Amino acid sequence: MRFTTLLCGSAMLAVAAPAFAQDTAVPPGVSTDTAGETAPPAPITVSGSATFVSDYRFRGVSQSDKDLAVQAGITVTHESGFYVGAWGSNLAGWGTFGGSNVELDLIGGYKLPVGNGGTLDVGLTWYMYPGGADETDFAEPYVKLSGTIGPASLTAGVAYAPQQEALGRWYANGAAAAAGVFTDPGDKEDNLYLWGDFAAGIPATPFTLKAHIGYSDGNNGLGPNATSVAPTGKYWDYSIGAEATFKGLTFNVSYVDTDVSTADAAYLQPSFSRGQDGTGSIADGIIVASVTAAF
Repeated sequence: MRFTTLLCGSAMLAVAAPAFAQDTAVPPGVSTDTAGETAPPAPITVSGSATFVSDYRFRGVSQSDKDLAVQAGITVTHESGFYVGAWGSNLAGWGTFGGSNVELDLIGGYKLPVGNGGTLDVGLTWYMYPGGADETDFAEPYVKLSGTIGPASLTAGVAYAPQQEALGRWYANGAAAAAGVFTDPGDKEDNLYLWGDFAAGIPATPFTLKAHIGYSDGNNGLGPNATSVAPTGKYWDYSIGAEATFKGLTFNVSYVDTDVSTADAAYLQPSFSRGQDGTGSIADGIIVASVTAAF
């Protein structure tokens, strides 16, 4: 699952398109007619992106079985600050959450300026898995505050998903899930995620340095489809990397990791491993590379 920002991407790895110089000195979002007169900005704008990523990591945990993922998103924004969007990715292994090989996130929210150049973003993400079980889907409201300090842009966010079956502790451990024996069918739990993002461009270069840290607090078991948004209950995820823009493409390379040790994740096995063979972990440190085209 991912609200990559589009958000973080975190989670994960979605990025915005770079700005390019125009032939005439016209501010972004403003067009001119054939007579050269400046027209007002369009009340509705549409933006989107397509990404190839070497491993889809959602809050530090692989959702693509440590393999390539293809992702795409689109956002429609009104001049008032309201926006709606959709984002999708292919899945594999642990990330399928009940048999679906696709994640589809529906997003809606409102952005407004605050303080001196800051932005407050309030919204909701509905995580869907087409073709999967009904109890797999869940909703997660979020709040983000972003701004700049000198050359750096900073974002702090909180996402809280209220009690839902998809987040419940239906299985106490991986062995129970493998045997198909529910520990507490119908259980509902909530999930809290806190995160911070940092980005700073290197002057006179196309490079931007980025860092992310997040904290998850959810159930310490497995949900109805033998997976969990917060696999060990409470854990940290983090990443550090760099990106560069070139001819309309954004290239990113990041090191992504969590504090989930092999011992901590042992009770989640056999699912919590590549190929779901019970060996290794899908939350260990890894270099993730991606290329994004945005419009």
